[in-house]
Parts: sequence; structure tokens; C-alpha cells
Amino acid sequence: MSDFTLVAETDRYTVVGSYEPEKRDRLLYESEADLERNFIRLLVEQGYEYLDIHTEEEMVRNLRRRLEALNRIEFTDSEWKRFFAEKIANANEGIVEKTRKIQEDYKQVLYREDGSFCNVLLVDKTNVHNNFLQVLNQYEAPDGAHVCRYDVTILVNGLPLVHVELKRRGVSIKEAFNQIRRYNRDSFWSGSGLFEYAQIFVISNGTHTKYYSNTTRESHLEELRKSAASKRRFTSNSFEFTSWWADAKNRQIGDLVDFAKTFFSKHVLLNVLTRYCVFDTEQKLLVMRPYQIAATERILSRIHVAENQHWVGSTKAGGYIWHTTGSGKTLTSFKTALLASKMTEAEKVLFVVDRRDLDYQTIKEYDRFQKNAANSTQSTKELEERLSDPDAKIIVTTIQKLGVFVSRTKSHPVFRRRVVIVFDECHRSQFGELHRKIVKTFRNYHIFGFTGTPIFEANAGNGGGALLRTTEQAFGDKLHAYTIVDAIRDENVLPFRIATVNTVKMKEGAVDKKVSAIDTEEAMLDSRRISQVVRYILENFDVKTCNGRFNSILAVSSVDAAMKYYDEFKRQMAEGPKKLKVATIFTYSANEDDVEDGCLDEGGDPSELPQQSRDFLDGAIRDYNAMFGTQYDSNGDHFQNYYRDLSKKVKDRKVDVLIVVNMFLTGFDAPHLNTLWVDKNLRMHGLIQAFSRTNRILDSVKKFGNIICFRDLQEATDRAIALFGDKDAKGVVVIRTFAEYFDGYVDDHGRRVPGYRDLVADLLARFPQGAPIVGEKAEKEFIALWGRILRMRNILTAFDDFQEADVLPVADLQDYQSVYLDMYAKYRDAEKLERESIVDDIEFELELVKQVDVNIDYILRLVEKYRRNHRGSKELKAAIDKAVSSSFELRSKKELIEAFIEHVNADGDVASQWAAFAKQRKETDLGDLINEEKLDPIGARRFFDGALRDGVLKTTGTDIDRILPPMSRFGAARERKKATVVEKLRILFERFRGLVSPEAEIVAFPAPGETGGYAEVAEKERDW
Repeated sequence: MSDFTLVAETDRYTVVGSYEPEKRDRLLYESEADLERNFIRLLVEQGYEYLDIHTEEEMVRNLRRRLEALNRIEFTDSEWKRFFAEKIANANEGIVEKTRKIQEDYKQVLYREDGSFCNVLLVDKTNVHNNFLQVLNQYEAPDGAHVCRYDVTILVNGLPLVHVELKRRGVSIKEAFNQIRRYNRDSFWSGSGLFEYAQIFVISNGTHTKYYSNTTRESHLEELRKSAASKRRFTSNSFEFTSWWADAKNRQIGDLVDFAKTFFSKHVLLNVLTRYCVFDTEQKLLVMRPYQIAATERILSRIHVAENQHWVGSTKAGGYIWHTTGSGKTLTSFKTALLASKMTEAEKVLFVVDRRDLDYQTIKEYDRFQKNAANSTQSTKELEERLSDPDAKIIVTTIQKLGVFVSRTKSHPVFRRRVVIVFDECHRSQFGELHRKIVKTFRNYHIFGFTGTPIFEANAGNGGGALLRTTEQAFGDKLHAYTIVDAIRDENVLPFRIATVNTVKMKEGAVDKKVSAIDTEEAMLDSRRISQVVRYILENFDVKTCNGRFNSILAVSSVDAAMKYYDEFKRQMAEGPKKLKVATIFTYSANEDDVEDGCLDEGGDPSELPQQSRDFLDGAIRDYNAMFGTQYDSNGDHFQNYYRDLSKKVKDRKVDVLIVVNMFLTGFDAPHLNTLWVDKNLRMHGLIQAFSRTNRILDSVKKFGNIICFRDLQEATDRAIALFGDKDAKGVVVIRTFAEYFDGYVDDHGRRVPGYRDLVADLLARFPQGAPIVGEKAEKEFIALWGRILRMRNILTAFDDFQEADVLPVADLQDYQSVYLDMYAKYRDAEKLERESIVDDIEFELELVKQVDVNIDYILRLVEKYRRNHRGSKELKAAIDKAVSSSFELRSKKELIEAFIEHVNADGDVASQWAAFAKQRKETDLGDLINEEKLDPIGARRFFDGALRDGVLKTTGTDIDRILPPMSRFGAARERKKATVVEKLRILFERFRGLVSPEAEIVAFPAPGETGGYAEVAEKERDW
């Protein structure tokens, strides 16, 4: 091994406390080869062994040696052959199984030739320094779909657990991301599939370096398939979910040299792999971000130090973590609780939430990370039983249940034991008598709080005692902070776009100003004003939520307001064309008028509501039951079940507008929620908490959280952002104005950022309408420019002014969209034919394309107009052709639509004719395919209708094999036949997806010559 120097090594912390980037000569050109060579040199200096190997055979030999050294055993040749084939390179295991093997099942049993057996560690998680690190480069994958050479691979005990893809400085880091995507598709599975063990991917262009888990791309593809099947949108685990590394002060460490000296420091990398990954029950690998790791380690360190310094039983033994809402506090708290429960200094870990709904929500989240890792408590009696159970190491409970237990119980063994108490969202109800009673009763406690919005002197209000008014007074030192500014800069949460809508008309002669946040509620609850607000929401819902791709919450000032708004929504939707799924939920809040942050907690039981309000709530729940086929009411557990079901449906985007007073404005995580309509006074931590319901990252379409204020909250917003970010936070957190996006602006570094008007002018000048775009360079430039325009349009469409101000006519938009989609199809086809293409060097904004996509309803309206003009309008027919060509979804249906235009009758409903035409054509085209390829008629129809129902055409597994004609399963003929059938089915599937309903169509449309009716079909289905 070469001599090496340890850099930034520490036994205590994985995330270095402070890191100053190394000053280097920036004048020298650095090629990709130079970047790779220098990176490997740094790793070798830090104790990695360099391996000059490039084949799988060499890698397998090295793996055997490293496992023998780690486990201090020696395999016989037959033992190794069997162990490798069964335990390491099992052909039936893929990325998920191999990830579980590294994260959970890292002890594998070896059966020896002499009849004995022993455990073989793949990774030593007890003492991470026993693991051996090696680095290799330019490894050539065997037997892949294409020849693939990997840049740099990190071996841990001989297994390739980290893969690094490099691009030279000046090249987009996304190219490295796309390269790994291609490797995942073409070659990681090849040979013995060892590269499917990769847990973490690192991508870098020298200047910027990021990391992400192995399931990020896999989950993204799976979720796209699910979203197509269910017509729902899932969290898009793509490039948006890659992470920056940083020091404990949240300063990004982006340069590859600095990244190598910190993230790739041996103990750091091994800690990340063995301690700070979570393989959850959804089979996703979550790799913690640096601020999450830093917070966890600060808490664990404080527990250890407090024990040694005899601080236990005081706030000096604890502290608080300030991590902004949406940054992943639940994962941090879970890992903290799990690691703390394994410390000798902690006999029990209590995770305390302040509402029963959060108790349920936290348990669900904990169960997602690790099934049954935490014990929940449904009653005070059950809490007492859990506290007495030595096997219950982590207990989740509410502060109310814990308070009752402490009040009723004079003595209990747990009061003398070493207990770690972790409070979730500690900015709320933990500063009163209940808190004092808890910390007085427990003798040997460590108390910690997690919050996204701490209570400082500036927002302390008047509640609590003089010595218990701030988060620091209640919990101790601030151990780590990650503010909203940090999170937005790192793109871990979204910024806000805040708009104020004036809803009160001033009397003639009065000073014209926006609605004041201190106006009386009498004016705010006027029926005429509420009618205007509801009309605005109905008219602007599609614009603000990207045509219903996202959903929204309406926050109102009181239960009376909630009832009036709910009634007004019902009235206007009954009378008008716009139909939304609207629900409401509220409970009783004492002293509602004396709310310091505008976000007072409601109780979990509506029984204290006035009878009129309770009756109204029951009526709203009955509407909900009718809408979703449920059976809830406002009584006891029925109401809690209503809350839980409503919570799930809001998260799943099945409710368009949820009307609330205070519920759901804190601690509620719904990535599909992008808009908050605000008609209540909010300030400080309540304002940030409420706004933060909208800023969870989802996909490339969701660029910000929409905040629509029907009261003037500008001053309150500025003060809150200044307090919970920094004095310059406003420019980072709040989306810029319409004028700045439309006309351009100068950023904080003095550089001019072109606006939408500039981009469109550049487009028209460089790529005029009708002029051909010649050459790969010009095509790449057009794709990049159109992508920027799409991204800018995605932001601007949320502004009310954009529709009139748009400088790109609809016809031109469709023409350019057609060219863009032509290029996408061209390069995808080139990739399929294994020719060189630029598709991996560029990023097509397909999700944004679909935001301006034309749908079938639009086409049918044009057809209706075309029919009324007696087929005489060539311009209209051309418009239909242009609209179809510009649509990503409708291109595959173009021939079908053109045939329908010729087929449509002069009389009758166009939509009904279209449905019948599409259904008949589907059956005709499918019947032709069945006859041409001699497929099983009933099986093929069942298979194809299942694909239409699920939204996914499954081309692997036994289902597709069963519909093929009888052929020998050996030889290439069957595979060629299968490939032909799959391709024809795919074309048919794209043509009819979303157009026809598959229910009962096997019976309704039997194949030509078939005599079997329902009984025959049913019998066939039983066989399946």
C-alpha cells in the first residue's frame, strides 16, 4: 500500500464541524482523465488501496481474499464456489435484495465441508474500521447491452458499494447522472451482477459533486409506472433528490477535491454506509443528508458527555435541533432514537408528540423506516405497560398521555432509570405546567426537542413562566441548525411564491390600500366577500395547481368562517360548471381569539363544539361519505378515523380543497399539496409552519409553494422569514415578481438573468418558424433553449397576469412543441437502434411538456366546431393536426383521430360518437393483431384490457408468454416472435391508452368466429 496522509479524520463526528475549501490553481485546464487521476490519488493518500483490475474475474478473486481477511477464515474452492453462487451472486436477486443484504442481512451463513457452519460478515457494522477500502477505475462491464466502462468504483471488502461517475469541469453534472441511469439499464446487472450491490452513487463535474442512493433512479421509474397505472402522481425520486455534502455549518462542499477529503474520508464513508442509511419497508434506501447526520451525532454526543459530566436530569443534558419544516426531521429523529436506544447511557427512549393525530402519523412514519421499531400507546394504561416492559426500547406517545401518567403515578421504576425524552415539534405546547411536571418527575433524563420554528425572544409571546418562554429555556442549547434558507439553497425544500388578492373594495374617497391584517372579522366574514374569495378559488384552481396535478388547503380564521366557506363552495359548484372535491375538518379551540401565531392547536375531539357547529361538521362528513363511500361521523373514534382517512386522501390528491381552521397547518406532510389559500391572520412560527405545507419537493413541475393571501400578510411574512432564516432571507425564500421573471432581473452577484420575453425573442431570432434546424449542435441548442422556456412558463403560469402578457402565440407554441417532440422521438429511436445519440447529454423536459399538453377533450371541441362548419374549414382541420402533433400524449393517437374526423356524423353527440368509435377500433385493431400473430384470443384480450386498466403494458413474466402461439421454448424463434408481438402491442397500447374502458369488453366484443359467451370467458378467467 502507498504511503498516505489522513485528511479531516475524527473519531467523533461523521460531518466535519467546519471545512475551509482548499485553494488551488484555477488557471490550469483539467481534463476528465486528469480529474479522475487526481481523485484516485487523494483516495490512496487517505488509506484506500488502488487496484489495477478491469475484469469481473479479477474482481471476484479480490472479493474472496477480502472476505477471508475480514472474517479470518479461508474458503476451500468448493466452499467459495457455493457461497459466491448462493449468497453473493444469486441469479434470482436484484438491487432490492442485494441492498437488503448489505443493510440488514450482512451476516451470511457458510456451511463448511466438514459439516460445521459459521457466519460470514459482508460488512462489519460493529467496528467500521475493520472494513477494507479499495478503489479501481475504468472497469469494463461484461456482457452488457452496450460496452460500458465505469469511471471510479469504491470496493468495501471487495464489494462495489460506491460508484463515482465523473465529467470534466464545465459540463453539466446531470450528464453524469444520466450516465449512471444508462449503466443501470445496460450493464450493472451483467455478469455476476456485482454492481447491483452499489449503495451510493456519486456524480461530479469537478466543480459540483452530489450523492444519492441506489434506489433513487429505480424508484423514479417504478413510480412513473405506478402513476401511469393509477393516474396519480408520486414523489419523483429523480435528480431532484440528489444531495449535497456539507460541513456542520451547512456550507456546501461541492468541489471534488474537497468532497474527497471529507465525504470519502474512510471513517465518514463507512459511517454513512453502515450507520446513516435506512432501508425502509417500501424497499427504498434512504441515505441521510449531512445536516441530518450532524444533528443525530450532536444528540448522541450530548448524551455521552452529559453522563460523564453528571449533567443528567437537567437541561444541560439535552438541547434542541432546529431543522426547517420539510427537511426530514422524522427520519433524523428515527435514526437518533434507534441509535440512542442502543447506547448504555439510555435505557428507554420516549418520543413525545403533542396531538393524537401526530402520534398516529409518527408511528406510521417510524413503521415505514423499520416495522415495529417503535411502540405506540393508545391509552395511559398502555403507556404505563410499555414503560414497564424492558423490551420496549422506543415508545411513541403524546404529551397529554405522558402528563396524565406523571400526574397519576406517584412512583414508578422508570422515573429513576436513564431515559432519553425527545419532543417532536417542540415549538408548541411544551412550555407550560405540563412540561415542568414531566422534567420534575423523571430523575435521570436527557431532554431533546426537534423544531422547524423555534421560539426565540422575538416571538416568545406572553405564555409560559418567565424562565420557560423560549425553546432554549425549555430544552437547553441549540445543538444544530438548518434553516429555511439553507434548505432552499440546497434545493431540499421549495421556495414560496406569495400573492396578495384584494377582497375589500374601499369606499369612494378613501385611501386605496391592500386589505390590512388587522381588519375586523365582521368585514372578513361578510357573505359578499366570502363569495368573491370562493369564486376566485374556483376560477384559478386549475392555474394554481397545474390543472389539478396538485391540490390545496384553504386556511380560515374560525369555525364560523369554515362553515360559511364550505356552504359557499357547495352553492357555487351547484350553480356553475366548476366541480371540485371539497372537504372540511375542525374541532374546538379554547381562547381562539387570543392566538399569538395564528396557528393555535385544536383538540382532537369535536365534542366541545357548540351544537350548531357539531351538526354542521356531521353534515360535511356525510357529504364526504357520499363522495368516497365511507361511513364516518364526529363521534369519538369515528372522528379520528375520519381524520386519518381525510389525511390520506389529501396526501393522495383525492381532495382538491381542504378547508381548515388550524388542523393540518402544522406537522402535515403532503408532497402533492402546492397551494395554500390564506384567509386568516398568521405570524411568526405559525406563518412559516402553515406556508411550509406547500413546499415539499415532488418533481420538476412543482417549482414553488403557492401562497395566495386574501389578507395583507406582507409585513408578517417579512418578519417571520427574517427570524427563521437570516436578515437577507427574503430574496432567497420568496419567488421573484412577475415582472422580473417576464422581463429579466439582475441577481445577487450582479449578473443579468434573462426573462421569458428575452428567451422567446432569442428563440424567434435563432430558430424562426418554418426554418429547418440543421446539425446536432443546433438541435442541442434548440432543445436546451426550449427547455428553459418551458421551465419559465411553468413558473409564469401561476401568475394571473401571464395569460394576457404571453408573447408566444398558441400556434407558435404548438409548432415549437412539435419540433421538440420530433427531436425527442428521433433521439429515442436512435438509441433503440444502438446508434450514437445525444440523448444522454441533454435533459428533455417531458414533465413540463405535459403541462402544456393538449388533451382529447380539446380535440373533440375542435372536431365539434369542424363538424358545424360542414367540413369546409381547411384551417380548422390544420389546427387539429397541429394540436395533435404538439401533444406528447396524442401523437400516438393521430391516425385514430384523423380517421374519426372522416367518420363523425353530422348529427349526434361528438363525445359519445368518439367513445363508440374508439372502442370499436380498439377491438378491430386488436382482433387484427390476434389473427396476424395467431395469439390466444381470450387470453390476449384479457391481457390487453388489463394493461389498459392498469396503465402499464407488462412485457415480462408469464402473462405475455401465455398468449403467444404454441412454439418450442428453445431457440431464437420464440424470442423473435415475442419481441414482434410486444412491439405491436406497445403501439396498440399507446394508441388506445386513456381512451377506452376495459371493463367487460371480452364479453361485449368476442373475436370473429368465437361462439363462447360469458360462461366460456368466466371459465377461462378461472384458469388464469
